[in-house]
Amino acid sequence: MEKATSPISIPEQTPPQDPPQASPKPYKKSFVTTLMGAATLRSPSFKEDTYFISLLKSSEKKALQELKDKLMASYGPEGECTMWGISLLGGDEKADVILLKFLRARDFKVSDSFHMLEKCLAWRKEFNADGVVEEDLGFKELEGVVAYMHGYDKEGHPVCYNAYGVFRDKDMYERIFGDEEKLKKFLRWRVQVLERGINLLHFKPGGINSIIQVTDLKDMPKRELRVASNQILSLFQDNYPEMVARKIFINVPWYFSFLYSMFSPFLTQRTKSKFVISREGYAAETLYKFIRPEDIPVQYGGLSRPNDLQNSPPKPASEFTVKGGEKVNIQIEGIEAGATITWDLVVGGWDLEYSAEFVPNAEGSYIIAVEKPRKLSPSEEAIHNSFTSREAGKMVLSVDNTASRRKKVAAYRYIVRKSNLV
Repeated sequence: MEKATSPISIPEQTPPQDPPQASPKPYKKSFVTTLMGAATLRSPSFKEDTYFISLLKSSEKKALQELKDKLMASYGPEGECTMWGISLLGGDEKADVILLKFLRARDFKVSDSFHMLEKCLAWRKEFNADGVVEEDLGFKELEGVVAYMHGYDKEGHPVCYNAYGVFRDKDMYERIFGDEEKLKKFLRWRVQVLERGINLLHFKPGGINSIIQVTDLKDMPKRELRVASNQILSLFQDNYPEMVARKIFINVPWYFSFLYSMFSPFLTQRTKSKFVISREGYAAETLYKFIRPEDIPVQYGGLSRPNDLQNSPPKPASEFTVKGGEKVNIQIEGIEAGATITWDLVVGGWDLEYSAEFVPNAEGSYIIAVEKPRKLSPSEEAIHNSFTSREAGKMVLSVDNTASRRKKVAAYRYIVRKSNLV
């Protein structure tokens, strides 16, 4: 018999220990740190565009109708003019969502929007974009590593992760980008990943009509990937307008933030409102703001492993914070004799001590050290463990952050399975 218990934490916090040495001197921010803080963007003001016709301005409604008229005049009532299986000549709400994306990409200038749309339709036909999802392009080693769809954000947007650090390896780089044909094949694969994400969209007013992009800049070889990056950027800008609701950059090196602080004044507020820039070591803190921990990959401080999403929706996790100088105990009570408890636990940027012990209810019984105290490195992935009790009691998971001043985000979940033996 299986019993899923609600994730309830009972933190027990120990007061910060007084250091034996004298109080440290006040911390003074360096020029680089100040820039990093200034360039770390949070975008609570971002609001996704509406696709309800009734909420459009009169000038926007007029532009939408003019674009429809241009399409009808160009293709005729029997013409083939479709994207993602949606006829742009059908006049339904799904077609309106797509047309509004092209209009917004060109500030509702009908002529420019129509030209962009025509070029996109021609490209999709030449590229066979509608059939690329089913193709086997032979990039199994890159799937789940370089670019991949994984879970959803808190609002229901599909999330696409991008990480190009593996291409620091010269052999890998040559294998993927060694000549023009290889580059073309990689670009086709990258479009395939995006098309898979777009197939998850609703294309309806009030629905989910865009994705989230998370780009990991750690170890990314800038010079080597310049050509590929430029081509991907150009391809996506020209043919996938307004498909990204938010762009989250994680593990950003300090010089990127410095450059951003320089070109930021030249970006529109609309563009900047979609950007979130997080410096190296703060991926979990940033992603937790937008994505639930059970949907975040383990390499970024979440609880989701590659195969978790294949079988069923992820089990919800409970979030908590560990302040600097604190020790937090999570007590899971009511465990019966013979029951098996399985748990996942993660703290963003670990660098603290973790332990797990089982405390029997009966007086005189010994506490069992399930996992002895050990220091976990910043790169450590989520803990996943199980324990079968011989007697009734409680499990205590401890994270000791008393040696650090940094506040850290954390999450855990568990399930208790009763014994089948009577």
